Amino acid sequence: QVQLVESGGGLVQAGGSLRLSCAASGRTFSPYAMGWFRQGPGKAREFVARLTWSDSTTYYADSVKGRFTMSRDGAKNTVYLQMNSLKPEDTAIYYCAARMSIVTGFGSAGQGTQVTVSS
Repeated sequence: QVQLVESGGGLVQAGGSLRLSCAASGRTFSPYAMGWFRQGPGKAREFVARLTWSDSTTYYADSVKGRFTMSRDGAKNTVYLQMNSLKPEDTAIYYCAARMSIVTGFGSAGQGTQVTVSS
């Protein structure tokens, strides 16, 4: 079973930037896709971004499009989420999850990393 560890969260002022990382355990890691999700205070978990592992094609939620960029480093089994122009409504716990094949959904997420954006 793949284990995922998120890091890089913190407290930042509105308009600032953060880069989140998600590292996957295991010597060979080749999912179909990786995704970032978030859960704000009192809100349901929502989709943020997705990256197809084979060609790094990305897809973003409308709320983050143009501000967030997802990328990967295959050698390190790691995906990143570069977050720019952060807004207070981006405050949430951010999770990453792996989709191991095209016929499965996203599996269990890591423990998450807290992002807090102050106004």
